[in-house]
Amino acid sequence: MLSVEEQLKVITSGTTQIVPMDELKKKLEKGVPLNIKLGVDPTSPDLHLGHAVPLRKMRQFQDLGHRVTLIIGNGTALIGDPSGRDSTRPPLTEEQVEANAKTYVEQAMKVLDAEKTTIVHNGEWLKPLDLQKMLHLMSQFNVARILEREDFHNRYENQQSISLHEFIYPVLQAYDSVVVEADLEMGGNDQIFNLLAGRDLMRAEGMEPQVALTVPLLVGLDGVKKMSKSYGNYVGLTDEPSDMFGKLMSIADEIVPMYFRLCSTLTIDEIDQIDAAFADGTADPYQLKRKLARNIVDLYHGEGAGDAAQAAFDAQFKKGEMPEDTPEFAAADVVELNDEGLVYLPKLMVACQMASSIGEARRLIDGGGVKVSGEPVAPKSYNVDPAPFVPGAALQAGKKRWAKLA
Repeated sequence: MLSVEEQLKVITSGTTQIVPMDELKKKLEKGVPLNIKLGVDPTSPDLHLGHAVPLRKMRQFQDLGHRVTLIIGNGTALIGDPSGRDSTRPPLTEEQVEANAKTYVEQAMKVLDAEKTTIVHNGEWLKPLDLQKMLHLMSQFNVARILEREDFHNRYENQQSISLHEFIYPVLQAYDSVVVEADLEMGGNDQIFNLLAGRDLMRAEGMEPQVALTVPLLVGLDGVKKMSKSYGNYVGLTDEPSDMFGKLMSIADEIVPMYFRLCSTLTIDEIDQIDAAFADGTADPYQLKRKLARNIVDLYHGEGAGDAAQAAFDAQFKKGEMPEDTPEFAAADVVELNDEGLVYLPKLMVACQMASSIGEARRLIDGGGVKVSGEPVAPKSYNVDPAPFVPGAALQAGKKRWAKLA
């Protein structure tokens, strides 16, 4: 194993807080592998880079020689984590949870070392809990303290509903730590209350308490809000390589260092050098984004996928070549002549799914970004000569909208 100082350099990179740091040092000084816990509730079948941030940190622990326990919350997911919520989560059925859990594990193993990962389901010990054991666990917690949590406090002050079962969630998550005998538990920075609850319960049960480690919430592609499917600012772990590469090339320059630290497989020293380059103004954001995108595509799609995605990106956006997956439309079905023997281009664009409405198509034409087989269409040119609209013709609107006639 590396020295304690060398391990802490890796562990503290990209973390929000470690509580308490001195206890983590003491655990590392023992020179034995620690049991690192991450609990996840499979509330959705699809993961994005934001979900993968704690998984990346878990992988770093694995590479340092520590043991990893991934807890699939098929018990806790039936309640739903109230952390950061302003309303009660809708309950999931056991069938939904199990289906989501299967895809979650498949995607998580793209980051974790499967041979060094212990996967358990907390339903195995939570569902059989009897009343006596449940009352014992709940007696270790104080409702007044739980109400001090920001999310519960805000809902209480705003007279918003708080269901009684939501109070049980941190109790059950804490009990997970007791069962697996965690040395350290990880979570997002909105999870700190639940992680500290695990410390309290382990101490009450006469165990050495776990250390709590939180990682930041990843900012989405917009550079403002956290990454979320509901905001549409996400990169899915199952996105096609070309889509993943293109999305990562769109991120704001100022969040490139964050993505390298939280999402890439570069070493801490390499990431520190990138931070320094941004700090002193010598960084080339465009080239670094290309490096970042290649690295992440390789991580989730295999070595070499990043180079292929970059080549496809360059062909489409730098050389103006038509993407290989461009949708095709039969010319006979979409090319219509009006009474003047011309093609009403906005209608054709809607038929080829390049615009959602005639109005949007006209705006694209007026913006000067529409081309037919490489030839620009002049603004305000709506009724056009039908000659170019033959099988094999390529239609382009901007950089991302393409259609091909067949």
